[in-house]
Amino acid sequence: MSEQAWKAALYLENDHLFLGRGFGAQAMQGGEAVFNTGMMGYQEVFSDPSYSHQIVVMTYPQIGNYGIQAADSESPTPLLKGVVAREYFSRPSSWRSEMSLGRYLDAAGVPGISEVDTRRITQVLRDEGAQRGIIFPIDSEDETKIRLRGRELLKQVPVMEGLDLVSQVSCKKSWEFDEALNQKRNVQGTIVVYDYGVKWNILRSLSSRNFRVRVVPYNTPAQDILAERPLAVCLSNGPGDPAQVPHAVQEIQNLLGKVPVLAICMGHQLLARALGGETFKLKYGHHGVNHPVKELSSGRIMITSQNHGFAVKTDSLPAREVSVNLVNLNDQTCEGFLSENMRTMSIQFHPEAKPGPSDADFLFDQFIKGFVL
Repeated sequence: MSEQAWKAALYLENDHLFLGRGFGAQAMQGGEAVFNTGMMGYQEVFSDPSYSHQIVVMTYPQIGNYGIQAADSESPTPLLKGVVAREYFSRPSSWRSEMSLGRYLDAAGVPGISEVDTRRITQVLRDEGAQRGIIFPIDSEDETKIRLRGRELLKQVPVMEGLDLVSQVSCKKSWEFDEALNQKRNVQGTIVVYDYGVKWNILRSLSSRNFRVRVVPYNTPAQDILAERPLAVCLSNGPGDPAQVPHAVQEIQNLLGKVPVLAICMGHQLLARALGGETFKLKYGHHGVNHPVKELSSGRIMITSQNHGFAVKTDSLPAREVSVNLVNLNDQTCEGFLSENMRTMSIQFHPEAKPGPSDADFLFDQFIKGFVL
C-alpha cells in the first residue's frame, strides 16, 4: 500500500517559508527547528527523547531509504515534533526493514516535509540560530495566505529556553532493564539510572558490562536511591532547559560524595548546576555524529555523537572541585569534567552512540574502573 501524499509547509520564526510534500502524519506540529549533520542513523535520531519539542532538519539528502527496524530504536516512540528532508523514500531498500519511516512517524503523530531546500534551511539556522518552526498541511499555493497562517500557528509554540521537558519524558515508575539477562550471568551489582529522557543504548552499555540496571523517575528522592546501596548512579540524557529542573539538581546534590556518579548530556548539565555551575543556550546547538572532542589528559581525539542545545559555562565550574577533561574542538565548549574526591565523571556527548564507530565507548570503562570497582 502506497503512502498518502499531501502538500505541506514549513514556517520558521524569522518569517522563512518552505513549501514541499508531506509524509508521516498529516498534522500540524511545532517546535524548535535544529539541523542534524548525520549521514546515517536517522531512526536513532528520531527516537532519541532528547529531541522532544524539536523539528529536525537532516542535512544528508536521502532519508528513509533503509526503513525502520524496532531493534534500532532508542525509546518506545519518537517524541520529536517534525522531520525535514530533501528526499524521502517511502519504499525502503533493506532486508532489515520492518516498515517505512513515514508509517513509523504517522503512528506517533509526527509530520515530515520533503522536497525542500535543506541546505538553505540549514544555512538559515546556522546564521540566524535555532528558532521556532511549524510544519502544517496546506491546500493552496498562495504563499501570502500560507505565511499568514504560519505566523498565527507559531504563536502556539513555546520557546525552548525556559522549558522543562524532563518531567514530560521521564518514566512514571521505576523499572529494570534486561532483567531476564541479568539473572543468567554474574552481575557485579546495581547501577541506578535517573531517567531524564534516557536512550536505551545507555542502558545496554551499562548492562553489557555485567551490571543490574534499574531506571527511576527524574524526581526520585536521593535518600531512596542511597537506601538501595547501588554501586553507582547514572544521570541520563534528556530534553529541554537544564535551568528549569531545579528539583533534579537538589537530588543530585544529595548524592554527591556518597556514591559514584556518571552524568551524560542533560545529566552533565544538571551535575554542573548541582556544583554551582551555570548553563547557557547555544546559537544552534550540537546535533550530529561528527563532532571532534579532545581528552586533555591524553591528547586523544574522538569523533562523537552529539545532541544538545545548551552547554556548561566552563569558568563557572568550581576549579577546586572539578577539572575539565573534555573539550569540543569546534567551539572549545566544555564536553566533560572529573572530580576524584566526589567520584564523579561527566560527559556532554553520547559515548553509547557509534559514530567513530566506537571512539568514546572506553569512557564507560574509565568511569567503572576509576570510581566504581
